[in-house]
Amino acid sequence: MPDTLTPQQRHVVMSHIRAKNTKPEMLVRRYLHAAGFRFRIHVKGLPGCPDVVLPKYRTCIFVNGCFWHGHRGCRLATRPKSNADFWQAKIRGNIRRDELAVQALDAMGWKVVTVWECELKKGRREETLAALAVQIRRNGASYASEQAQRRERNAEHRAMLKAARERYESLLAELESF
Repeated sequence: MPDTLTPQQRHVVMSHIRAKNTKPEMLVRRYLHAAGFRFRIHVKGLPGCPDVVLPKYRTCIFVNGCFWHGHRGCRLATRPKSNADFWQAKIRGNIRRDELAVQALDAMGWKVVTVWECELKKGRREETLAALAVQIRRNGASYASEQAQRRERNAEHRAMLKAARERYESLLAELESF
């Protein structure tokens, strides 16, 4: 089925689609703020520029549109019939870029959560947002546990260094007495 709009009309329509502060993203941010979470938005210094970043919980959230990010099996992720090759390549590129961002964030020690647009529709919204809050808290608990283990290892290492330094100093004092 051919496009019902002229190329100029299609350009105008597509140019008005937001990349930031979309309705699904705003829903997630309002819920998180009301639930007591504090976060940063659109952090350019992190791979993929996550929509929401919760440093305390070491968690990044991407709020993805089903169409733009190729949500498999979703009714909202239909491919346009006109200019199909362009759209297939565009969406495939978006999916690949998302995968690379998630891998990079994971390698940096961040937990990544993706919330899909379809999960925020009226019938599933509350369940999705409640599950998101649980996931964030779980991520924060595991991060706090990792931090505690790291502090414990550092304390053990400092104790070993102190003991070695004391032994070295006692050996030096013994050598000087000869």
